[in-house]
Amino acid sequence: MQKPSIPKGTRDFSPEEMAKRNYIFDTIKEVYKLYGFSQIETPAMENLNTLMGKYGEEGDKLLFKILNSGDFLRSMSNEDIDEGNSVKTANKISEKGLRYDLTVPFARYVVMHRNEITFPFKRYQIQQVWRADRPQKGRYREFYQCDADIVGSDSLLNEVELLQIIDEVFTRFGINVSIRINNRKILSGIAEIIGEADNITVITTAIDKIDKIGVEKVNEELSLAGINDAAIQKLQPILQLSGTTSEKLLELRGLFEASEIGQNGVEEMEYIFNKCAALQLKNELVLDLTLARGLNYYTGAIIEVKALDAQMGSITGGGRYDNLTGIFGLKDVSGVGISFGADRIYDVLTDLSLFPNNFSHSTDLLFVNFGEKESDFILPLITKMRKSGVRCELYPESAKMKKQLSYADTNNIPYVALIGENEMKNSSVTLKNMISGEQKTVLVDDLKRKFI
Repeated sequence: MQKPSIPKGTRDFSPEEMAKRNYIFDTIKEVYKLYGFSQIETPAMENLNTLMGKYGEEGDKLLFKILNSGDFLRSMSNEDIDEGNSVKTANKISEKGLRYDLTVPFARYVVMHRNEITFPFKRYQIQQVWRADRPQKGRYREFYQCDADIVGSDSLLNEVELLQIIDEVFTRFGINVSIRINNRKILSGIAEIIGEADNITVITTAIDKIDKIGVEKVNEELSLAGINDAAIQKLQPILQLSGTTSEKLLELRGLFEASEIGQNGVEEMEYIFNKCAALQLKNELVLDLTLARGLNYYTGAIIEVKALDAQMGSITGGGRYDNLTGIFGLKDVSGVGISFGADRIYDVLTDLSLFPNNFSHSTDLLFVNFGEKESDFILPLITKMRKSGVRCELYPESAKMKKQLSYADTNNIPYVALIGENEMKNSSVTLKNMISGEQKTVLVDDLKRKFI
């Protein structure tokens, strides 16, 4: 018989792993709530016409498509099948797809519910997304995103607030990070001054890979994409600007004398950096002119976060997308958002041994089962303990003591309660500390005080 398996790029999670994952989700949720964000959820699948064309050509290839239910081939003719056109075939047999991210479904949600929403609308969303990507360390086909977005406000204070949230979350996790920030308008200005304004997408897609493939390969990619050599040469000193953030922005101001959009980008960055300077963020905030992020919908600030002490790609990203809802028929609604990559954060916390030790068990107290009489005595007591918020359980069978203690040990249950004939007579409990091995007797009425 063939052994059962799961698809590549997906994972099962044990109780201990789920406790750690919930620590991540709960930490992020707490910070989101502190800043006034409300939670929503959207379906796992969306209509393909909602998703297609929103992530660029590369993103479209990574969408998981769902076959139409029933006879999904009924709309296909023999000629269609013989023709072998995969795009045409996909359009005919699949009308839905799994969501690729949470931002596009959120834009769809805003448009559909605009009459119920008060703007600015601050929402957070923690759900799974799916990408038909090649699985590797830190990259999965099914993973969680933890998004926060603000729509209906042009204020750059929203960007400042999201940077504070990033700083707070990673400070709570104990992960040292570099918060990288750039502006799509600066990138547009760069494309404009090198004479390639119409090729902004080609340029940004290429320079976004500079960390992975290096300057030389990026230049090759630009050349292959049809960018002329003179423009590529003009690009080099801009990509290699050095100095403080203020010095970089001052130099860009001079370069962008003939580019209004570039000047706007510099002004926005100056505003954000000045506001953040007064907030004394605990993690570094860096202007990174090579940061482009390939997604087509960013129009202003672009944010990416990397862990300083672990080999991992981006663990948080985001930016402003002034025209995203316009593709669904609702124009002039500006938005800005961030997304924490929970799975990559999990890997970083594991690599750096930063998970706390006090949440790995799900049960505080296990009652040993000596038999029917003892169980009848324990059940009302266990009910009272649970009402007081103590997580406890009774072993279901009156098995050998060794087996019951082994169960507690395996499940990281820190305390075991033993109630036999003597204890029932005296209304007492023998309490065993599974870590130290120490045993002591306490009165039944005092038991819950040990845990509250």
